Amino acid sequence: MDTPFDICIDDYDYSLPEERIPKYPLNERDTSRLLVYENGLISESVFNRLPDYIPSGTLLFFNNTKVIHARLHFFKDTGAKIEIFCLEPFSPSEYESVFQQTEKCTWVCLVGNLKKWKEGKLSQALSVNGKEIALVAELKEKHEDSFLIEFSWNNPSVTFADILENAGELPIPPYLNRKTEKTDLNTYQTVYSKIKGSVAAPTAGLHFTEHVFRELDKKNVLREELTLHVGAGTFRPVKTKTIGEHAMHTELFTVKKESVEKLLSHSGNVIAVGTTSVRTLESLYYIGMLLETNPDTTVFSVEQWIPYLSGETLFSRKKALENILSYLNKNNKSRLTASTRIMIVPGYDFKIVDGMITNFHQPKSTLLLLVSAFLKGNWKKVYEYALAHDFRFLSYGDSSLLWKE
Repeated sequence: MDTPFDICIDDYDYSLPEERIPKYPLNERDTSRLLVYENGLISESVFNRLPDYIPSGTLLFFNNTKVIHARLHFFKDTGAKIEIFCLEPFSPSEYESVFQQTEKCTWVCLVGNLKKWKEGKLSQALSVNGKEIALVAELKEKHEDSFLIEFSWNNPSVTFADILENAGELPIPPYLNRKTEKTDLNTYQTVYSKIKGSVAAPTAGLHFTEHVFRELDKKNVLREELTLHVGAGTFRPVKTKTIGEHAMHTELFTVKKESVEKLLSHSGNVIAVGTTSVRTLESLYYIGMLLETNPDTTVFSVEQWIPYLSGETLFSRKKALENILSYLNKNNKSRLTASTRIMIVPGYDFKIVDGMITNFHQPKSTLLLLVSAFLKGNWKKVYEYALAHDFRFLSYGDSSLLWKE
């Protein structure tokens, strides 16, 4: 495959009028519009009719991550407001562990109004589940383009999960240009969200309802869940001239052993709900390749350019999944945990995913590049149609079902 490093991001630009970005979702999740793209043809429907377009026996993968209340607000004695945006845990680095901490923990964070907080500690009094605590934030050190912040508090009966849930603010996308409202606590989570960790919703899943699930079940459409915690990097525009200069953000994911077994035995279509599910499933292939050459590996990380540097290979999807399953069995593990920076751009050869459910993405974004790769460059046809036919874009917008070219 040709290397993608010289792809010019300006070739993936388009005009997105502000009025096409809804600030709020529809009252009923599954009444959003649905664009269907298959074999070069476009049709329109409504999301609650999605099961009509999915063949019986298809396997759908959903990202069950849950958005955390990642924004914390502190005030200095001067009255200056400091916003701390928790991006990912640093110590302990595992999400399950960090949320259960009862004294202190350290996170990688963004800091708003940093010029007003050069040093020292910030403190605020909180009431958490009826318990009064003092939460302290200390700026420890710069960490790439963010900061390490240590949080500590004085009541061991309160976990950090309790603190975020009670004192934190749910982060909504910056392009909505408004503050988080009470309704977002429900509408900016998928109905199947379970595992806390994301700072942005996997928005392709926001359209699903129990009604849609019942209709999928009637058609014998199979469902599996995985977890990828969405980072703030999902909103980061590509600011470099070429893709080769862009640094992809790292995201952590978990896939259950049973899901790997399902993929191995499944002979029908595999549809990923959202680009996060696409990135996770495709990353599995490269982890399987890694295990082929280094079966004793215990730390798994998919680097952003590995698909384009590994050269053409006859290594099969089946063999990759078998290697993962063998590793899990050998080490008596019920799930695979890994990180990925995989960069999916035009020229990428999809190994696992046949179809994708996704919203309409920002101009000049890595998500738009992924869609272009999936459609063999035909993204403009889809987006020009969506713009011409009044589809709504981005997080609270409409949806699409795309079949791989």
